[in-house]
Amino acid sequence: MKLEILERGGYKVSQRLERILTEKLTRLEKYFEDTMNVKVVCSRTAKQEKLEITVSSKGLMYRSEVTSDNMYNNIDFALPKLEKQIVRNSEKRKMIRARGSKQENFLPFEFIEEEPEQLPDVFKTKTFELQPMLVDEARFAIERLGHDFYVFINAENDKINIIYRRKDGKFGLIDLVY
Repeated sequence: MKLEILERGGYKVSQRLERILTEKLTRLEKYFEDTMNVKVVCSRTAKQEKLEITVSSKGLMYRSEVTSDNMYNNIDFALPKLEKQIVRNSEKRKMIRARGSKQENFLPFEFIEEEPEQLPDVFKTKTFELQPMLVDEARFAIERLGHDFYVFINAENDKINIIYRRKDGKFGLIDLVY
């Protein structure tokens, strides 16, 4: 496990907190075949302490963000969320491979059970040739086509980008790293 702990907003991570984070996050290693990369951001706002944990391995990313008045409580809330995401994704991948076979997993963290989501079947496939263009041209294309998103090659950096329309009507840009 590669662990990176960042401090923001004047929050200082104690050795005890770092030890507890390392100990508890190590429990998640059993779900990953390869090394998992963990980024933890501890920050403080006016009256709240915020914990953000991002776990990535083999291109898969899991994230949990919790805010409360105590960082140690945040750990107890964030880890079950992460584990639930990991297990749910693992089960979905197994279902796709095995077409319906289920396995029960032992979970060291406690969480409330929710009914699993049913993934919709892929019923249509489209193929497009990506064109190099500027972000403004892509924004014009999304407006012109009336779509919610548009995939293109950014002419400025030759990377694949996705521009999308946000709920507030503004646009977001995803810069893919590969």
